[in-house]
Amino acid sequence: MTRPSPPLLRRAAPALLGYAAVRALGLVVLAVWSAARGADAHTLLSARWDSLWYVRVAELGYGYEVRLPNGDVHSNLAFFPLLPWLERAVSAVTPLSYADAGLLVAALASLAAAWGIFAVTDRLYGRRAGTFAVLLWAALPVGIVQSMAYTESLFTALAAWALYAVLTGRWVAAGVLASLAGLTRPVGLAVAAAVWAAALVSYMRDREGDRRPSFVANGSMGASGSASFTSRALGMLLAPLGAAGYVLWVGYRTGGGPLGYLDVQAGWRNGFDGGYAFARFVADRFTSFPSALAGAGLVAGVALVVALYVAGVRRRQPLPVLVYTGAVVALALCASGYFGSKPRLLMPAFPLLLPLATALARLRTARSAPVVVALAAVSAAYGAFWLNGSGPP
Repeated sequence: MTRPSPPLLRRAAPALLGYAAVRALGLVVLAVWSAARGADAHTLLSARWDSLWYVRVAELGYGYEVRLPNGDVHSNLAFFPLLPWLERAVSAVTPLSYADAGLLVAALASLAAAWGIFAVTDRLYGRRAGTFAVLLWAALPVGIVQSMAYTESLFTALAAWALYAVLTGRWVAAGVLASLAGLTRPVGLAVAAAVWAAALVSYMRDREGDRRPSFVANGSMGASGSASFTSRALGMLLAPLGAAGYVLWVGYRTGGGPLGYLDVQAGWRNGFDGGYAFARFVADRFTSFPSALAGAGLVAGVALVVALYVAGVRRRQPLPVLVYTGAVVALALCASGYFGSKPRLLMPAFPLLLPLATALARLRTARSAPVVVALAAVSAAYGAFWLNGSGPP
C-alpha cells in the first residue's frame, strides 16, 4: 500500500527554503556591493526604472505622461494595473509607502511563484525535479528582478498557478488566475491562450469520446457531463477578460479604439515586428570586435532558449505548458524595443528550465549541489553589478 503524498505546501517546503536562501544571498551581495559604491540598495529595488511608473499609477492614477525632446510620449497607460492596485491596497492598511508596498508584494509573490513552479514541475516530473526547477528560477542571471517592485514575480505566480489549475482540471480557477495575469502584463494573453488550448482539446476529446489518459486529472479531458462542460466554458470566458478589459479601456480613454493600447506602446517605441528589430540589433553588435562578443552571447542565449523549448516539445510537455511558454518566448523575442529587457521578459517562461531541472534531479546531491551553489553565486554577483549599472529598463 502506497503512502499518501504530503500536502502540497509541506511537500514544497524544501524548495521554498532553498528559494529564500538563494534570493537572500542575492540581496546581501547587492547591499554590500551598493554600499561599496555609495549607492542605496533599497532605492535600486523600489524606486528605479519601471517601479517608479507603477508607484505613480498607485499614487496619481492614470493620465501621467512624459513628453521627450524627440516627440515621443511616455504614458503610464502602458503599465497594467494589478501591481499598482495592490501597492495602493497594502499602503492603505499598513504604514508602508507605495514603493515599499511594492517590495512587499514582490516578496510574497516571488514565494507564491516559487511554490507554483514547484507544483507544476512536481506534478509532471516529481518532487526532486520540482525543487531544482525552483532553485534554477531563483538563480537566473537576472533573478534579482524577483525581489524588485516589478511585475515579474506577481505575473509568474499567477501564470504558474493557472497552469497548475489547468493540469488538475480546475477550469474556473484557471480562468480567474489567467484573467488576473492579464491585468498584470500584456503577456497575460499567453496564460489565456494556454487555458483556451487545453479547454478546446478537452472539448474535442469529449466529442470524440476519447478516454485515453491525458494531462488533466480531477475532471479529466475525457470527462463528460454538463458540469465539466460548464466549468470549461466559464474558464474560457474568464481567461482573457483581464487583458482584454484593460486594453479596451485604454482604447476608450485615449480615443484610439480597440487598438489604442498599441498607440500608447508606440509612444515608448515598443511594438511587435516578428523579431526584425531585435535581429538587426544583434547583427549590429558584430560591427566591431568588443561588441562582437556581446553579439555572440546574444546569439548563444537565443539558441539556448530555442533549444530548451524544443527539448520541452520532444519530452511531450503538456499542451497548455507548451502554448504558454511558446507565447511568452515569442512575445519577448519578437518585441521591437527595449532589447536590454529581453532576459527579464523571458523570466516568466519557467517551463524552459524543466529539462535542466530533470537533468539535475537525476544526479546525486554531491554533484548537483555544487552546480546550484555556483549558479546562485553568479546570479548574486551579476544582479548586484547589473542594478548598480544599467539595470533593467
